[in-house]
Amino acid sequence: MRFLLTSAGITNASIRDALVDLLGKPIADSSALCIPTAGYGHPQGSPDGAWRFISGQSSTPMCELGWKSLGVLELTALPSIDEERWVPWIRETDVLLVNGGDALYLCHWMRQSGLADLLPSLHETVWVGLSAGSMVMTPCIGEDFVGWKPPTGGDSTLGIVDFSIFPHVDHEDLPDNSMANAERWAAGIPNPAYAIDDQTAIKVTDGTVEVVSEGH
Repeated sequence: MRFLLTSAGITNASIRDALVDLLGKPIADSSALCIPTAGYGHPQGSPDGAWRFISGQSSTPMCELGWKSLGVLELTALPSIDEERWVPWIRETDVLLVNGGDALYLCHWMRQSGLADLLPSLHETVWVGLSAGSMVMTPCIGEDFVGWKPPTGGDSTLGIVDFSIFPHVDHEDLPDNSMANAERWAAGIPNPAYAIDDQTAIKVTDGTVEVVSEGH
């Protein structure tokens, strides 16, 4: 699997070019499934927020890029559906577009649904994360980002990449996401960590990490 881990979606031409490179073909020739699940676990999450993400009406460009086809994959529904139905949906798509929200809630439902177990076999699929949709791939998120508490406790996530992510650095509407707070957060993280603003993404291909940015 290949990853484009963003803070706020496909916000500039450099990040878009990185996405096309990972896909190996134009966006217009690529199929996508969007995953809104993380938004429901966040204190500020709402049904209208999920609709804005899916319909391309949010400020974080993901679903409105001109995909050949676009579907919705709601992870909380998957445990009630036979795997023989939903696994082919994922295997046949080019990219998974994963909304932000609460990373631990998303992680929980990735495990409960079986998607987490499926990921290692998706060799050609691209994962595009937005905020929590990026953080879920890391080993841990740090106590600062613990909102929804999983039954097992802690701040551990999937650990598919070996670094953690502090998103939305210096966002005007998120005063706690300052660079000074990011540095304090990083000091308590037991693995490498990146602090990224909304014009920055992290591209991971075959274990090689590249920072893609038009930000600071």
